[in-house]
Amino acid sequence: MSFVLSHPLLWSALLLLADVLIWHLSPAQHRVVRIGIRLGLFLSFSTLIINAGISPLLAPAWPDDSVLQLGATALAILWWVYAARVLTVLIGLALLRRVGHSGRLLQDVIGALVFLIAVVAAAGYVLELPVKGLLATSGAVAIIVGLALQSTLSDVFSGIVLNTTKPYQVDDWVAIDGIEGKVTDIDWRATHLLTSAGSTAVVPNSVAAKAKIVNLSRPTHMHGVSISIQVPNHIRPRRVLDALDRTLQGSSSLLLSPAPKAVLKEAGESMSEYVASGFIADLGKKGEVRNQLFDLAHRHLEAAGIVRQLDASGEPTSRARTLLEDVKVFRSLNAQERDRLAQHMTAQQYSAGQVVLDLDEVADCLFVIATGVVSASVPDGNERIEAGRMGPSEVMGEQSILDDIPSEACFTAMTSSIIYRIDKNVARACMEQSGQVNNALHKLQAVRQKNSHSALLARPAQVKKGGFLGWLQNR
Repeated sequence: MSFVLSHPLLWSALLLLADVLIWHLSPAQHRVVRIGIRLGLFLSFSTLIINAGISPLLAPAWPDDSVLQLGATALAILWWVYAARVLTVLIGLALLRRVGHSGRLLQDVIGALVFLIAVVAAAGYVLELPVKGLLATSGAVAIIVGLALQSTLSDVFSGIVLNTTKPYQVDDWVAIDGIEGKVTDIDWRATHLLTSAGSTAVVPNSVAAKAKIVNLSRPTHMHGVSISIQVPNHIRPRRVLDALDRTLQGSSSLLLSPAPKAVLKEAGESMSEYVASGFIADLGKKGEVRNQLFDLAHRHLEAAGIVRQLDASGEPTSRARTLLEDVKVFRSLNAQERDRLAQHMTAQQYSAGQVVLDLDEVADCLFVIATGVVSASVPDGNERIEAGRMGPSEVMGEQSILDDIPSEACFTAMTSSIIYRIDKNVARACMEQSGQVNNALHKLQAVRQKNSHSALLARPAQVKKGGFLGWLQNR
């Protein structure tokens, strides 16, 4: 022990070297172990210099021995720097557990303040410098530097506010000052966004703190989606709204609560603008759902006889003949073949909740939806789950037409619907005349069987409880 105390500089240097080597060579994922070792080495370093008669709170007391005086002064200053470093890593560990990646900026600022306090304390206690004068001079310099770096400091402190209040986090989709993108990083000066065009937008933190921020990722499991449709003014709004209501019911991706809705937004001189909106659970499907809603709106408006062009004109055709233009399985037929097929189509009205084609039923015809929404449900044990929803120009009963196989799903009208029936013999004759119709029906059957087997029930997300204590811990 006497040998250790007689050579404090040597052993202190060895402890500091061991700290540096262990910190850089040990695995980064073992963060708690590394910090524990650093804390243990710091306590050993403190014990060593105190037992050697060196106090970080007092100036060294060897004025006659310049070498010893210089070494003791260096060890005392190193103690303050070492203490500041240990304290910053402990604060970093605490912040990491509470605020994660977004607390990095706050951790850096706190670390800078800790080191600043350590430097001032070392100057006052160890070097016995006039700290009051130093602080006064530093204050004047700080004012000058602050005025020169006003914009930068504004960004820094705005970044601290953003990291503390958390209006957005890394990986959130946000719109800041008209710029929409995914947050990739929040640093000292700015927030970095990856836009939908694949470019990077850098928004200064001071701008973000003052701007209107729309966080598209919150709430986590509810995101708005809407479409806008323009229709000529001479069409009665109730007809358009009914068609758009059926459009919203035709999408199973929309959440039931809050309920989707269609409204008349604005009436212009010649056209009226209607908006259909709802909410989805997955933000990544927003574009896909919007495209689906536009397609459904077109089909339901057309099925309701609503022409969206002001100067629409043409030869009048039957409703059945017009419907065949949009049925995919009959696209290979020429105009004359569609005319003949339309003559064998009979319309039937179905009310909401009425079964169109039941499970295990062998249909005697091919069904073609003209108006309304039909839900297809498949068995799942003792229950039935919805596999999909269908709208105008879609067909049902293809299994019975192809192979006299019973229906593997139950088709139920969700709204008042008009459905055309094509007799089985007529449909089969059409298949014999056109091999492409036969292939299209087989492909449709395969796709629907795949969809019915992959239909899953989504589990509701658990909502975490909050409170004042939780708010403090997360900050």
